[in-house]
Amino acid sequence: MLDSITIRTASSEDISNLQELFRAGIFEGDVRINDTGADIDNLMAGYFSDDGRSSFWVAESPEQVVGMIGVQCVEDDVAEIRRLRVHDSFRRKGIGKQLLDHAVRFCRGQDYMKIVLDVRVERDPAIHLFEQAGFFLARTRESGGHKTLDFYVDLYTDPTTRR
Repeated sequence: MLDSITIRTASSEDISNLQELFRAGIFEGDVRINDTGADIDNLMAGYFSDDGRSSFWVAESPEQVVGMIGVQCVEDDVAEIRRLRVHDSFRRKGIGKQLLDHAVRFCRGQDYMKIVLDVRVERDPAIHLFEQAGFFLARTRESGGHKTLDFYVDLYTDPTTRR
């Protein structure tokens, strides 16, 4: 399965597929406050307008886009991983890990010192993926009755030496 998956930079032609993945990934139909997916609707401005400091990728099977992930620059030395999604029928096949590894390599190449991300507490597989990748839980916050976990990883240390 993974042999047939390629990761490539997203383009404006992918927006409708990305919107579908975004909608399918909304937990129990509940959109977080201020999370309308506008960054996907405006993909080029959101991820490709800052001289290469941000980017967005898709995982693609020969037939369709099956996953996505983005990195946005939030400070000079801090990036945020956003929109990690994998199509339901392609989950638990290593695609999320491939996308996350790709995004982390990009961040290292951009000389970011830290990567941050957040995830709803109900997303156990994603939480496990982030922990396996060396991300640490920074805090738990609650908003609108939903708990969100904030994770980070420092890129100036080798994650294999922290265990």
